[in-house]
Amino acid sequence: MADTGQILRFSIVGATVAGLYVLAYTALLAAGMEQAAANALAFAGAVAVQYVLQTWWTFRRPLGLPDQMARFACTIAAGFAVSALITGFIGPALGWADWLSAAAVTVILPVQNFIIFRLWVYAAAG
Repeated sequence: MADTGQILRFSIVGATVAGLYVLAYTALLAAGMEQAAANALAFAGAVAVQYVLQTWWTFRRPLGLPDQMARFACTIAAGFAVSALITGFIGPALGWADWLSAAAVTVILPVQNFIIFRLWVYAAAG
């Protein structure tokens, strides 16, 4: 079972990474970068920061484990797939407004990620 401190650290990292993504994305757009490139660069930076902070601070595991990095990348890809499924198919099929689909993603993905991180990504790295 996760302790309260770990859940709090996970939440702080998530909020920090989300804020960094928004700041980077908007700064890159303001600097004249094309939307898709700005999003890709901001997302890649956010994922890198997330890996370091979740690994080192939240789950207190070593950073340089290739299998752990691969599991983390798979988890991020699964999150992207779930996000696309909710915003592209489930939400529209249920008649949800775009904001409601996005809100569902912001609730579902952190829970999904925490469970997968705990049970798979960082479980074998002890």
